[in-house]
Amino acid sequence: MVARLSHNECKQLASLKMKKYRSQQKLFLIEGEKLVEEAIRSDMTVKAIIVLDSWWQEHSRNIAGITCLTATAQQIKQLSLMVTPPPMLAVVHTPNYPLEVQSLQHKITIALENIQDPGNLGTIIRIADWFGIENVVCSHESVEAFNPKVIQSSMGSIFRVKVHYTDLKQFFKETGTMHIPLVGTFLEGENLYTAHLPASGILVMGNESKGISDGLAKHIEKRVTIPSINASQVHAESLNVAMATAIVCSEWMRKIHWSAGQ
Repeated sequence: MVARLSHNECKQLASLKMKKYRSQQKLFLIEGEKLVEEAIRSDMTVKAIIVLDSWWQEHSRNIAGITCLTATAQQIKQLSLMVTPPPMLAVVHTPNYPLEVQSLQHKITIALENIQDPGNLGTIIRIADWFGIENVVCSHESVEAFNPKVIQSSMGSIFRVKVHYTDLKQFFKETGTMHIPLVGTFLEGENLYTAHLPASGILVMGNESKGISDGLAKHIEKRVTIPSINASQVHAESLNVAMATAIVCSEWMRKIHWSAGQ
């Protein structure tokens, strides 16, 4: 179906820039042809595609089976958060993934405590996608996964990785009863590159400035650190949480899949 985007519809969709209205309506916006294509191919449900009038005139045959709303350049600008708005956006239903602890056995999962920066969360979701990690479990205090900046930073991975929000203390109690190992990053920990890591488990990453809280740290059996190779006494104090996540995931996967003798 093709229709014109009305003033009221545009106003309602523009409200999705705010978390409050995304939560109420259980919808979120995505921008750009690549992300829209990713959404269509995914298991998520695309409610409607919004396209610039001129784009529709040239590409109408490329869209089938999805409600399409044509819009003026001014309306697209009203909906977009980009400096140069793309000719295509989409409205997507927010998924509700069940978090089943038993299903996390024999897998690698990422758990995030109080991650605040949208770019960090989006990048970590992209990292999870790259390494085949299906689930990212966040504390309730972490930034929302369907924040526009998170979606853009994930580069489409948000449509393949399941992001959950839960009480991590309770979650770790449940994983403990299932004997799922927890691996956490600390400044004072075992050298990541020489440490023995389990064949599966949960990688716990803490807040950008405070790291993993004491309340969660007590649940973590395996503490590792990424050693600095810089011999100088003056060097970076720490790594960005997304960088650190990528390094630990890479080394953990290497140990599992390409350890000596395999």
